[in-house]
Amino acid sequence: MRSNRIRTTALAATALLAALSLTACGSENGTSESAKAGAAAPAAHQAVKQSPPPAATAAPEEKTTGTGTGTGSTPEATATPSARSDGKNTTGSTKRTGSGSTTQPDRTPVTCDGGNSRTAVTTVSRPLNHLLLTLTNTGDRPCYAYYAPGLRFDDAQAAFPVLDDSQPQAVVTLDPGQSAYAAIGLTGEPGAGPAPRKATHLQVHFSGRSGEGSTGTPVTLTLPSDTYWDDNGFVTYWQTEMADALTY
Repeated sequence: MRSNRIRTTALAATALLAALSLTACGSENGTSESAKAGAAAPAAHQAVKQSPPPAATAAPEEKTTGTGTGTGSTPEATATPSARSDGKNTTGSTKRTGSGSTTQPDRTPVTCDGGNSRTAVTTVSRPLNHLLLTLTNTGDRPCYAYYAPGLRFDDAQAAFPVLDDSQPQAVVTLDPGQSAYAAIGLTGEPGAGPAPRKATHLQVHFSGRSGEGSTGTPVTLTLPSDTYWDDNGFVTYWQTEMADALTY
């Protein structure tokens, strides 16, 4: 019996030791888990503390983004003047292209003739027995009215005489739209030659720079009614002023 008690006591002691051992292990494990939990708590707390900075950083990022949007709109606002500037540049280039592709008018003077001028014949009250020739430049270039017009009444064989005393100091130059004038003295002194002859048409020829012969396109004009001429008549050189032509 004693032996059984000892054995029982031993078993009880062994069980107690085992229980104590388990308790100690549990205590150690508990301490370890607590330590781990304690260590984890600061980590969680630290994570909470770190999360606001990104949030705080996010706010500036929104401001930065807002600024970026503002900056983006600013270039757009700048883009509008740029577009206007492009429009102006395009207009400028159009103008340059227009001036580059469109040649400037040729202003080189030519000889006045029936192709670039209009010739008219009219009667005048003074001097008597005179007609007035008017030559108007209808072209787009200046023209020179050289010397005097060459005249032929109807089917006359010879050209009408030219009054040399009427020669101007310089060649008459007509810009487009301008006119020159020449007076026609139809007859000379009464009884100085053959009787005057009636004419219905007048041929007008134009002199070139050399003064020899005629050049360009001649014209034929219908004379005023009851026009009479004789071989002693004359025609003046072209003049820039009507009054100068009619002084002869």
